[in-house]
Amino acid sequence: MPTHPLPANPGGPDWWGRHQLRLAPWLFLAPALLLFTVYVLAPIVQSIALSFYDWDGLGQPTWIGIANYLELATDPDFRIALRNTLIWVAGYLLAIPAGLGLALLLNQTVFGIRAIKSLFFFPFVISQVVIGLVFSWFFNPDLGLVEPLFRLFGQAPIAVLADEDWVTYAVVLAGLYPQIAYCMILYLTGLNGLRADLLEAARLDGAAHWTLFWHIVLPQLRPATFIAVVVTVIGSLRSYDMVAIMTAGGPYGSSRVLAYYMVERSLSEYGFRMGYGTAIATVLFAITLGYIVWVLWRIRRQERA
Repeated sequence: MPTHPLPANPGGPDWWGRHQLRLAPWLFLAPALLLFTVYVLAPIVQSIALSFYDWDGLGQPTWIGIANYLELATDPDFRIALRNTLIWVAGYLLAIPAGLGLALLLNQTVFGIRAIKSLFFFPFVISQVVIGLVFSWFFNPDLGLVEPLFRLFGQAPIAVLADEDWVTYAVVLAGLYPQIAYCMILYLTGLNGLRADLLEAARLDGAAHWTLFWHIVLPQLRPATFIAVVVTVIGSLRSYDMVAIMTAGGPYGSSRVLAYYMVERSLSEYGFRMGYGTAIATVLFAITLGYIVWVLWRIRRQERA
């Protein structure tokens, strides 16, 4: 029995056939975009809108415009928190060269190196609360580890967590402990992916150790460095738990950072000023967003180069 081919669609391909390649990716992304909008974008917009109100969290919000931001401009506690946040950013960046140094030291093929790597990796997997408590004991001027160090240099022990000039640097030092471990892991992963042919060619050309590191190894570690810088800066901007555990913002508010001051103003004896707290959060969000935009701009420029 002869078969007859189906007649061609006189009107051409249907609407889905014409737009399938363009719409299919968006259909796959739609569930994630919906969740991102509901749980990320919407709270951000609500938080920014709340910063223009005076609200205690229970009663009726009162519209006050930019009064919260004008108060921030003259708030000495906010300036201290902003300064400490910048100190956190600068201090946290020390984790990158320290992590690289540890990675180069541990990137060896000797007996027991895996156990040693595990010891250096351990700070990254334990809680920040535990690290904060342990370093609080370390900084104890009577019983901590810093006491014999001061004695060694002929100095009387200093209660660094009770000193307004030293407390922020002490807390940053405690925060560096797990961050260095994270950067070390990134660089160890990068070192395992180095091109052996480039290293061998450089050695045959007589490249010294420093030249080999600077011109061959370090350029190949650029992706790991980029991730380390991004994660480290964002981590320093959202630092909260270490300050809350070690100092609770003290002494006299000298160790506050923006994240801690935001919570303190919103949910503490300061009067539950939710609008003022969200204004602080908006400033912190603007700083973080500005940094992320700069990172994306750098990525796009490198891809075009």
